[in-house]
Amino acid sequence: MKIAISGTYSTGKTTTALALSFLTGIMVTHARTMREILPDTFPGKKLEKCNFHELMELGVRRFTERIITEKSIKDSFISDGCPLQEWIYGTTRMITGLNPSEKPWKIKLHKKLFSPEWRIFESSISSFGQIVKKYTKTHYDAIIHLPVEFPFVADGHRPTSETYRNESEKLLCQTYKELNINILKANGSMKERLVKIVKELNLNMIISIEDAIRKAHTVRKNKFDSMKFETSKFNVLNYVI
Repeated sequence: MKIAISGTYSTGKTTTALALSFLTGIMVTHARTMREILPDTFPGKKLEKCNFHELMELGVRRFTERIITEKSIKDSFISDGCPLQEWIYGTTRMITGLNPSEKPWKIKLHKKLFSPEWRIFESSISSFGQIVKKYTKTHYDAIIHLPVEFPFVADGHRPTSETYRNESEKLLCQTYKELNINILKANGSMKERLVKIVKELNLNMIISIEDAIRKAHTVRKNKFDSMKFETSKFNVLNYVI
């Protein structure tokens, strides 16, 4: 079974994917985030300072890496994230501005001063979305959606805001309906999420839920939360367990 753990920023995708992998023995794949890809693509630049074309390139690179990894796995896998996010994170910037922390007046000013660039970006991200939607619709057996349940925590890893996150969540849910994707919504505590996923997908457990959660938190802390962005290169294509 090919499973995607979907959701916007800071909803627990990585921890849930890792815990589910430990719980079931199914391999988990991790597509690098745009912030992880950034040092190799535009050395010395911050994500908040990227222009339209640079954001598009980062999104396409992330989507490409995801495809390459998933195509190399013939059997089951759990994807930490969903391809729709590559498109949605760019599309949401049409609402919140290139820098998600921008004020509304500044967004309007930028759209007026750089109207040709905005139109090109809107057209490009829309075309990219058609490709991403088709891939998502046809390449997964199950999509697990993690809703926004708690306040966003600005930890330095995610260049976003609460408004940006909520707009992304709305667009993501609208897209599920547009594509007629029957998602499995997993909310509540980590244990409650895992119990629901295993039951609904009829998955076998090879260790206890408590052990799976504990291992997931350890890997998350050691392999993901300790990453340094923008000032150092991250050369691993994908982190696979």
